[in-house]
Amino acid sequence: MSLTELSRRVGVSLANLSVLKNDRAKAIRFSTLTALCEVLECQIGDLFSHEPAGK
Repeated sequence: MSLTELSRRVGVSLANLSVLKNDRAKAIRFSTLTALCEVLECQIGDLFSHEPAGK
């Protein structure tokens, strides 16, 4: 699915979706996470990865 299509389905701007995709977001609304998961048919944890500080 393209970012444009995902943006349309989730209801967020393409610019904001690009910020999320490129790991530049400082915060995200829970409603946006929920919408992303509904469209992508995933769980919230599937959207995140964690690397310990300093690595």
